[in-house]
Amino acid sequence: MIEGFDADAFVRATLAEDLGGAVSTAGDITATACLGADAMLAAVMVAREPLRVAGLWLAERFFRALDPDCVSTPAVRDGASVPAGTRLLYLRGRARALLAAERSALNTLQHLTGIATLTAAHVAAIAGTGAILLDTRKTLPGLRLLEKYAVRMGGGTNHRMGLHDAPMVKDNHIAAAGSVTAAVAACRAAGLCNITVEVDRLDQIEAALAAGADRLLLDNMDVATLRAAVGIVAGRVPTEASGGVTLETIRAIAETGVTFISVGRLTQSAPAADIGMDHAGDGA
Repeated sequence: MIEGFDADAFVRATLAEDLGGAVSTAGDITATACLGADAMLAAVMVAREPLRVAGLWLAERFFRALDPDCVSTPAVRDGASVPAGTRLLYLRGRARALLAAERSALNTLQHLTGIATLTAAHVAAIAGTGAILLDTRKTLPGLRLLEKYAVRMGGGTNHRMGLHDAPMVKDNHIAAAGSVTAAVAACRAAGLCNITVEVDRLDQIEAALAAGADRLLLDNMDVATLRAAVGIVAGRVPTEASGGVTLETIRAIAETGVTFISVGRLTQSAPAADIGMDHAGDGA
């Protein structure tokens, strides 16, 4: 479902971490001691708070990895906004497998859903302003593709995926190159296009535009300064506000007229969603 992401490898590695190195129910010593190999279990994953779902399809894979005959039935789709108490996924399979996979599946689902839920809140906060919400590269190592997928499920838009797919000239590049003109010229000479240049003062804007910036990253500017910056740019290139953006401040930032707002906390510090897995009797 995610280009470039090996879901099977991710599931195997995550399960192996929890089960002592082997993807086997034998690694869950408690379930192995308490339950017979043929014991069955019906369970359901439930939202314990309002949330925007992301990663349900991946959660299913953890259970199937340990019990290929497990029956999993999602009750909602990724990207759905649901109230507290919503049943998300019904499961029926071998008890040892479901219990051995439970934490790995929940950890993944809670993390991705937490990102989607926080993203959706930010999108709602800027509704009607015309500003577009972006994520950043502030992701957990190894989880970038998953976390950026969760942002999309929350209604946000992905910024560049990494250093490899979009040029961004920041203050340290400018310092090392000698000037913004030299840095942008070097990018052009290397065949790069759609070059973003970071500025953190109003007096840097005209120099960046003259150097050939295709987009300006307005870094750590307060609302009044952002409004002034947008006025100076006057629509010549798209503008992006970045740095210190919170759910409480994002509306005012959007109303300055910036084109984009990038928010690192979407992936860097989103709280895990409250989702549990409960015994469902024979009803799952």
